[in-house]
Amino acid sequence: MCGGGGWDPGEATDDTQMAVLIGQSLLERGALDLPDVFGRFQRWARADPKDIGLQTEDVLTNGLPWDQAAAFHFQVNIRAAGNGALMRASVPAVAFAARGRRATMDAARRIAALTHGDRAAWEGTAILHELVRVALEGDDPLDAVDGVLAEVPPPHRERYATVLAPDWHPDLATEFNGAVWPCLGSAVWALRTTSGYEEAVRAAVDLGGDTETVAAVTGTLAGARHGAAAVPARWTEPLHVPLPGSGGRVLRSAELTALAEELAARGTA
Repeated sequence: MCGGGGWDPGEATDDTQMAVLIGQSLLERGALDLPDVFGRFQRWARADPKDIGLQTEDVLTNGLPWDQAAAFHFQVNIRAAGNGALMRASVPAVAFAARGRRATMDAARRIAALTHGDRAAWEGTAILHELVRVALEGDDPLDAVDGVLAEVPPPHRERYATVLAPDWHPDLATEFNGAVWPCLGSAVWALRTTSGYEEAVRAAVDLGGDTETVAAVTGTLAGARHGAAAVPARWTEPLHVPLPGSGGRVLRSAELTALAEELAARGTA
């Protein structure tokens, strides 16, 4: 929020940019249109964004169709469980929350699969969607962890159970937090060990590593749990989201709030 390293104060990164693109597609198309979301991602990737994950960039620029690009990348590289699908889940998590557990987790997996061929990334994003849904219903997402893990297929359940356990600490991570497991685990840890939005986000950033995305995922959970009023005004006032590939459009805080409210209303309807 202070700027630096080529970023202006309050300038959003690829995490938020991609989340907004999903939200705009949902509103304009009136449903989850996966080819449309992928096309928006491609236009954004070709417009030279300041930051883009290596895996995401490769998938969006390899020339393959929307339903083959990520699978091909995974086939060639074997591993594709980065946190790039998790980072952009805030908007669709809000949009699908009112439709129930099955619908929101299914949407999470389908959106994640656009850029991540490894099912581990799908399941982490599905868990995040469900925890957000629980929080938006007014319940404690931490109490829902065991229930949501039961919805995760056995090949991935144990690994997520480890990083989401109450006694897990980010220091115990076996991978860099650019991977989906420690990223989600760190966000849940930050939520569990703090009592407010700002405190949670600061704890996430202080872990180091992929601070931007760990904080984005933490902010998604903490925002759902503590509410918009808990986000400091000094953070929202300078917030702006440039959208490469959209004709120079830049969204400010009021426009982002309107986007979230419309998505929530559409989801309820």
